[in-house]
Amino acid sequence: MKRSIATVCLSGGLTEKLHACAEAGFDGVEVFEPDLVVAAQSPEEIRALADRLGLTLDLYQPFRDFEGVDPETLEDNLRRAEAKFALIRRLGMDLVLVCSNVATAVVDSDEVSAAQLRRLGELGARYGVRIAFEALAWGRFVDDYRRAWRIVELADHPNVGICLDSFHILSRGHDPAQIEEIPGKKIFFVQLADAPALSMDVLQWSRHHRLFPGEGSFDLATFVAHVLRTGYDGPLSLEVFNDVFRQTDVTRTAAHALRSLVWLEDAAALRLQDRTDLLRLPEAKAPTGFDFVEIRAEDTAAVETLLEQLGFTFRGRHRSKPVRLWSAGDARVVLNQEQARDRAPHLAAIGFDVDDPAATVDRAQQLMAPRVYRRTYASELPLQGVAAPDGTEIFLCDSTAGTDAPWVAEFEGGAEPGPSPTSPISPISRVDHVNMVQPWEDFDEAVLFYTSALGLDAETGVEVAGPHGLVRSQVMRSVEGAVRLPLNVAPAASSELAQHVAFACDDVAAVARSARAAGLRFLPVPANYYDDLAARYGLPDAVIADLRELDLLYERDAAGEFVHFYTRTEGDVFFEVVERRSRYDGYGAANAPVRLAAQSLGRGK
Repeated sequence: MKRSIATVCLSGGLTEKLHACAEAGFDGVEVFEPDLVVAAQSPEEIRALADRLGLTLDLYQPFRDFEGVDPETLEDNLRRAEAKFALIRRLGMDLVLVCSNVATAVVDSDEVSAAQLRRLGELGARYGVRIAFEALAWGRFVDDYRRAWRIVELADHPNVGICLDSFHILSRGHDPAQIEEIPGKKIFFVQLADAPALSMDVLQWSRHHRLFPGEGSFDLATFVAHVLRTGYDGPLSLEVFNDVFRQTDVTRTAAHALRSLVWLEDAAALRLQDRTDLLRLPEAKAPTGFDFVEIRAEDTAAVETLLEQLGFTFRGRHRSKPVRLWSAGDARVVLNQEQARDRAPHLAAIGFDVDDPAATVDRAQQLMAPRVYRRTYASELPLQGVAAPDGTEIFLCDSTAGTDAPWVAEFEGGAEPGPSPTSPISPISRVDHVNMVQPWEDFDEAVLFYTSALGLDAETGVEVAGPHGLVRSQVMRSVEGAVRLPLNVAPAASSELAQHVAFACDDVAAVARSARAAGLRFLPVPANYYDDLAARYGLPDAVIADLRELDLLYERDAAGEFVHFYTRTEGDVFFEVVERRSRYDGYGAANAPVRLAAQSLGRGK
């Protein structure tokens, strides 16, 4: 399929946008009229630049408020259109988007609108310009693609067709299946945008909250499948109005956008098994578990102390690198002092167990995730990995290798897991989840990366109150929950929030008592929290007293209970230990404000 993008999706000037689209690998662009109006270059210069970059100029947009008007307004609209058609030809283009009228329509009649679009088609034919009529979700009379198609049919002019926009169709809950009743040759253009599920004015939803495919709640793969079944063979083009994308680096956003189209074509191909011409990626199989987490720092001594206090066992130093391994149950923490000059402890990498590491890396690379390389010697196991949008290194490890990862044998001089004088035995069993703070400009790209490249599902997002504003959170997880990645984006004033790793156990109170005896300094919990807890849940006084004594936090829902505690922060990372009782499946969201407040006040250090 031909891949296109509207210039409105990107930041910068028109020439910058064209260069970024070409660098990313797009085939063509939609020219957004305001971008041309403010450009210093003439239409001829823009046309020549696109030619040099190998980009086609696919659609000029938008032409507004044309149909459903009185005769006098129609004549003025035709005058406006003729000037635009002459401009479009200077650009070397032949297609213009005409939006359904939202402002000046006074006649609610398909026949009148069709007759006026026929007049526009006749004018367009004199200039070699076609008209793609689009039903805006907030159109005064025409707000449904099915009505727009009836009007195009009635217009009955070869230069008049329809533009299908996924946002305008899916945001209104209109059934896209009837797209298949439209002849493909009369679909002149297709625009695509995803969006989160929101309850708000549809115009504001459209103008500020569209997303690239794979980042929102719309079923775009099925939408595209309906379109392609008509025989449509034109561009699939992104039209995404989003305040974040209009501020971020244009080159990176263009690459992000193309990744979404590559993912979408593959997802649509799964629904169109007979379409062998569509791109197919290696299958996305979600990770089956965490293999390791890696914390990097110039000096990891403080983190080693934390791990020892939590009952982890030191498994040894790597035979050729300044890297140390600690483990408890199936949880493995790698502490890396290589290439970490002047850096405080921070989460640097995550290893996931996958069925086929090579196929997963291949898929990620086809989705434009950069490959990660680490130096290894001949006797060492090479790990395959890619970089997430925030720079976190993601390594893919063979889940069929057995109970202990083969690379563990490269660590020497440590102890085997089991009882020791300082840790009789750790009840910690595995990594429960890894909570990752995302830069605000990377958040949507990160969601797309973890869903498209790693096959994780995106749960419905939530917002948590913090001392400096709301913290937006969205969990990426495998279906069975073996892998959970809460992604957070903090308010600007809290952009330095730490990452954290949560470990699962069967008896969090036992871990807490053992850790306290070993000298662990817990994140302090205010007394007011326990007073509120007693009021909320009616817990017995003895239970509240135990929770208070150990700085434990508690949450309950219809499925079960969640008891957990936090360590203080070392550098940019801290740990959490959690106990899930019965079928509890959340993350203690109600307790997050307590943690955020304590860390903000410096009590978490």
